[in-house]
Amino acid sequence: MASQDWFDKDFYKVLGVSKDVSEAELKKTYRKLARKYHPDSNPGDTAAEAKFKEISEAYSVLSDPEERKEYDQIRAMGSGARFTAPGSGAQGGFDDVFGGMFGQGGQQQYTFQQGGGFDDVFGGLFGNGRFGQTSGGFRGYGGPTRGRDVTAHTTIDFVTATRGETITLQASDGKPIKVKIPAGVADGQKIKLRGKGQPSPDGGEAGDIVLTVTVRKHPVFERDGLNLRVNVPVTFAEAALGATIEVPTLGGDPVKLRVAPGTPSGRVLRVKGRGVETGKGTGDLLAVVQVAVLSHLSGEAKQKLEEFAATLPQENPRDDILAKARS
Repeated sequence: MASQDWFDKDFYKVLGVSKDVSEAELKKTYRKLARKYHPDSNPGDTAAEAKFKEISEAYSVLSDPEERKEYDQIRAMGSGARFTAPGSGAQGGFDDVFGGMFGQGGQQQYTFQQGGGFDDVFGGLFGNGRFGQTSGGFRGYGGPTRGRDVTAHTTIDFVTATRGETITLQASDGKPIKVKIPAGVADGQKIKLRGKGQPSPDGGEAGDIVLTVTVRKHPVFERDGLNLRVNVPVTFAEAALGATIEVPTLGGDPVKLRVAPGTPSGRVLRVKGRGVETGKGTGDLLAVVQVAVLSHLSGEAKQKLEEFAATLPQENPRDDILAKARS
């Protein structure tokens, strides 16, 4: 806003307050007017929107002690303050000064004849070259201040994170806040709760709550994108000879899977559509075969295993990696 606008507009009148209004009363008055004329309270009302911008502009200046002081000085020019062009004997008003500054009077210099001095007023008015500052100079004035965002944390179980659920959190002021946890939320993911943060100090919109979600580990399942992984132990005989085994699902009945003869440890058996279901798609259940090795054998079992091993081809299964390591 240029200083000429400050000269033309009576911000005290816009807000309906006296020139000696206190900071507390100024804020109280502005909040009341902001609520009354806020666009959200008057959808489609262009007159209310214009009034809201007008009172926001006025409050932006008068609520800043430095700008209010400068504004009062500028307004004083219109009530009798005059300027003299040295050497000319001529006197001019506010418009004469600005005409000279911006090319309508050329190179004349002016001396302010009423307390404080010309440089004091205009040095502060233009902020010593610092555009857009909140104190001193001029700037673009927006609406009310937005409330601050608040950070929060919550911990949920694996099933809740997978399926989604509405939970209730306790705010710092004791009020309950309902939060919809989307299906498939990941550990460490942030959820933004719009308008649930700190209120605006001057009638604007409230800030948000930024909620970080921690997901507890599951004893059996783990996430792999939209898929669920589960390690499934099988015996050596089942892996070698083949078998039909039962595999658990998350929150449902087990499913039966066929383990082919000669299945190695680490092979993945896929169950379509039994993973995490979200609006973006549904994952699968990935059953990872783990061949279980017995840690204790009876004497008879050990003897029979040795007899069995003697019937196998005498080859080293590690020959391939040993050869690659040497090359």
